Amino acid sequence: MPILVQDLRYSLRALSRSRAFAITTVLVLALGIGATTAIFSVVHSVLLRPLPYSHPEQLVVALHNGRNPVSPADFLDYQKSARSLQPMAAAQYWRANLAGSDRTETINGLQVSANMMRLLGVDPLLGRSFTADDAVSGTKLLLISHALWQRRFGGDPAIVGRQIPLDQASYTVIGVMPPPFRFAPFWATRAEMWTLLDLSPRLNDRDGRSLRVFARLRPGVTVAQAQSEMDSLAHSLAELHPATNAKLGISVVPLHEKVVGQVRTTLLVLLATVAFVFLIACANVANLTLTRAVARRKEMALRVAIGATRLRLIRMALTEMLCLAIAGGAAGIAIAFASVRALSAMLPPASLPRQDELAIGPIALLFAAAISIAGAILAGIVPAAQAAGARVGEALKDGGRGTTGATGRSTRSILIAAEVALSLVLLAGAGLMIRTMLRLQSVDAGFDPNQLLTLQVSLAGTDFNHDGRRAHVFRRVREELAAAPGVESAAAINHLPIGGDIWTLGYSIEGRPALPPGEGLSAAYRVAMPGYFRAMRIGILEGRDFTDHDDEAAPGAAIINQAMARRRWPGESAIGKRIRFGGKQLTVVGIAKNARQSDWTSEPDDEIYVAYYQRPDSMGLAYLTFVVCTRIAPEAVLSAARTAVSRVDRNLPISEAQAMTHVIADRLWRPRLATFLLGVFAAVALVLAAIGIYGVIAYSVRRRTQEIGIRMALGARAADLSIQVFREGMKPVLAGAAVGLAAALALTRLMGTLLYGITATDPYTFAGVVMILLAVAALANLVPAIRATRVDPLTALRHE
Repeated sequence: MPILVQDLRYSLRALSRSRAFAITTVLVLALGIGATTAIFSVVHSVLLRPLPYSHPEQLVVALHNGRNPVSPADFLDYQKSARSLQPMAAAQYWRANLAGSDRTETINGLQVSANMMRLLGVDPLLGRSFTADDAVSGTKLLLISHALWQRRFGGDPAIVGRQIPLDQASYTVIGVMPPPFRFAPFWATRAEMWTLLDLSPRLNDRDGRSLRVFARLRPGVTVAQAQSEMDSLAHSLAELHPATNAKLGISVVPLHEKVVGQVRTTLLVLLATVAFVFLIACANVANLTLTRAVARRKEMALRVAIGATRLRLIRMALTEMLCLAIAGGAAGIAIAFASVRALSAMLPPASLPRQDELAIGPIALLFAAAISIAGAILAGIVPAAQAAGARVGEALKDGGRGTTGATGRSTRSILIAAEVALSLVLLAGAGLMIRTMLRLQSVDAGFDPNQLLTLQVSLAGTDFNHDGRRAHVFRRVREELAAAPGVESAAAINHLPIGGDIWTLGYSIEGRPALPPGEGLSAAYRVAMPGYFRAMRIGILEGRDFTDHDDEAAPGAAIINQAMARRRWPGESAIGKRIRFGGKQLTVVGIAKNARQSDWTSEPDDEIYVAYYQRPDSMGLAYLTFVVCTRIAPEAVLSAARTAVSRVDRNLPISEAQAMTHVIADRLWRPRLATFLLGVFAAVALVLAAIGIYGVIAYSVRRRTQEIGIRMALGARAADLSIQVFREGMKPVLAGAAVGLAAALALTRLMGTLLYGITATDPYTFAGVVMILLAVAALANLVPAIRATRVDPLTALRHE
């Protein structure tokens, strides 16, 4: 311990005399440690931390064809027959208007089976959960989230048993869930209340697939065994009900996999990226330490001469490096805290799974401490060993002035090559993501999102929520919005493209034979007001738009998208063709340009728009999404839009109000985030590599001042000396670029699922990043090379 304390005191004194070196080293380490810790904390929170349910590894999701919800009748059959999945529960999206003294608010929620909370193994913070008796009592019961309890009820401890109005019905609050509880973690992530799911009106419904099915594996049962049983049940249902289940498979997916599957690749790529940045930082610090060690050769030789062992010198050097790593780690943790907060602010709400759990926790702090120590060892062991291994006699004679030593030059060259190789891999990844984003931004959405405000208006819980008055009220809302200041036009639709839900219904074409069971046609179901296509700037390619005359008294009219027209009536016009859709006979009166539906990169499916005034019931839909085309910034119109809606009725709640550009940005957040972070980390790596190259070459020139002076005194040309210095500096750069190019070609293949419109080995991207890296390296080499020619021979020889 006394020796350790002595080494620490010496290290601190030595570092205080080399403040520039110490500050630079701490900053470089802090950057690498901070970035790595921040991304690790995100990976740990999202990918590695178990879901906050009882025995989460046993929880699974059952989905039709791997991604679709299940119908009530199918769910009840699975629940009754499955033996490997018990218990089994279902959830259905639900939203309701909560009235208050000051405002009415639309609250997102879920309707769930009575056994859902028991399946999850989560007990309420206050009150109780649902029971089997509740399911048959017919009483409207409610569980609320901790956040809703605090926001709307002030954390009232007497909330249990209280009656609250939802959509003009009275619900009894039976419990408050604990603060961290979120369900479901991959869908309806903003749910703040849960009520009982009543399937009694839909016991035989196999068409309306609206249920997400959750289950728990029985002890000793694997996912593969459960999948085999569910395949058998799905096959039996297909034989019993061929019209609805002929080609309907069922997939059993672990809940954790369903939650993180879409973001795993993005997060792992980012973690690998910051690991590269950390290694580059360590290489840079090692180069700095090597340079300093060469300058301290005589000091180390003196210590050996008076009795210090080489092991003691290595330990002393590592202690000094450890002091720097501790300071860099502390600064890195501060950077990590700030980075995680900034990342949370950048992400759209509820976009990343478990987003509200992002934090620098104890595991992340331990990780930061571990990589700080690892960084100290990585950056300090080679310089310490070289300094301790110097020949005492040569060092004391100050022999070889004007040279840096072959071993030192070789080590520094290897470190420079490693920095260049790692930087090239990062630049290649960033280049691919940048090109992907450019391709995504060039995708034709089919509509113009600029100058477009969207907002949802709900009639649920109001006196207007019945077939006789819905259309009248929504017409008035449209008229008031269209007359608001700064508004050019306004209309409404049941669900927005890109940001909205997708409802599909089967249809048939008049005059064509019926298709075999399981092969029927289906299309996205859209209910649009007149003026919708104008407000969205969706072109009507053929035929006409809806008008106010397309009401219940007029013949049924439909507008279809271009994709459907080409698929179903190739080589002929679809105008005037008749289809049966949603239980009604419709005539195609228009063909609209394709609009992206739920997936930005996939080709649109068949889509049928029906006139809202002909379908005011809209399958019982109590809300519409209004699109407001504005002359000014959409955000500037929001206040006027709220006022316009309140003129119809001050209790009409507005939700989901945002610019359409934000809707698209929310859809593209994953490639945007990957592009931004990869670009930042690649830029940092490029700067660190340039600093490392410059530092090594500049130091080499300073050490060779006498040699260069003698050469110039003997008649060497300045240009020749510059070329020689430049050539020597570029050798490790070219070697590192070759290794990095091979590594990048191999590693970027792992990014395949993140790319769009280009391959992981895109030659233009690789050629561009290689040219950028070589240009920066050449510039970093050129400055010291030019300085070498400015050495005054008389000044250099005077030191002899």
